[in-house]
Amino acid sequence: MNSEAVEQAAAVPGWFQDNLDLLVGVPLRILLIVLGALIVRAVARRAISRAVERLLQPSERENAPNRSARGPAVLQRDASRASERRQQRARTIGSVLSSFTTIVIVGTALAMILDQFGIALGPLLASAGVVGLAIGFGAQSLVADYLAGMLIMIEDQYGVGDVVDLGEAVGTVESVGLRLTQVRDINGGLWHIRNGEIQRVRNDSQDWARAVLDVSVSYESNLETVYDTLEKTGREMRQDPQFEGILLEDPSIWGVQSLDADGVVVRLAVKTAPLEQWAVTRELRRRVKESLDAAGIDIPFPQRTVWMRTGDGTPA
Repeated sequence: MNSEAVEQAAAVPGWFQDNLDLLVGVPLRILLIVLGALIVRAVARRAISRAVERLLQPSERENAPNRSARGPAVLQRDASRASERRQQRARTIGSVLSSFTTIVIVGTALAMILDQFGIALGPLLASAGVVGLAIGFGAQSLVADYLAGMLIMIEDQYGVGDVVDLGEAVGTVESVGLRLTQVRDINGGLWHIRNGEIQRVRNDSQDWARAVLDVSVSYESNLETVYDTLEKTGREMRQDPQFEGILLEDPSIWGVQSLDADGVVVRLAVKTAPLEQWAVTRELRRRVKESLDAAGIDIPFPQRTVWMRTGDGTPA
């Protein structure tokens, strides 16, 4: 018994020596993999945070007094709203990038750890690929929504406060998410639109807008007098302090738009600040009416021909 114990005791150092890599090398490599993953994740998150900070900083065009930067007029005049919009985009994009980076780093680290235990990654990756393919087919619309939402935010196609036309949904954007966009229409209804279903966007809140007014005058009116009256009305409106910064240029006469049965249609157009085109059109319409009345220019009314017959049946 003593000889067997001695032999077993002598075999212990040999066993440790034979399994030294399993006892020390594998845990050490796993520890290094975990530490490396943590360091890479920390560096990636720091880089993403810096990118988000740059996104939050207003551009020089936004700080300029006479800028025509992108974004709705309410954001151009209110720095707090512009900052809120940038923060929303930055938080969403930063969160998505951080989550994606974490998933990639953790997945890579797990694969390296499994490789240290001698587990074959080929069949595992093949199985994961099949499962991922099945999930992808089942969630195509969800993936499309998230990708479209990400692109909408990165490209800044629209944001909270913008007035947009997304097809059936026309109104003011109240929320922009990765999957859904919420739009409040003029009747107060709240539309929930999946981002993947948005095929085209008309944004009435970016750069500038245009107020277009069609004025109908009688055929007896002198067009040169009409042009002069409309131009004078537009210049006076732009010089009004109430519309300072709203009318970006003097109104221009585009000429005769059409010859209707009731009169001649003359088009007047002016470039305005975003979201101000409707208010400008209403005020311009009122002033044009007063100017035409003062100049003695008639606004035509519908013309109708009435046939009357005499007692013998002949037209009168």
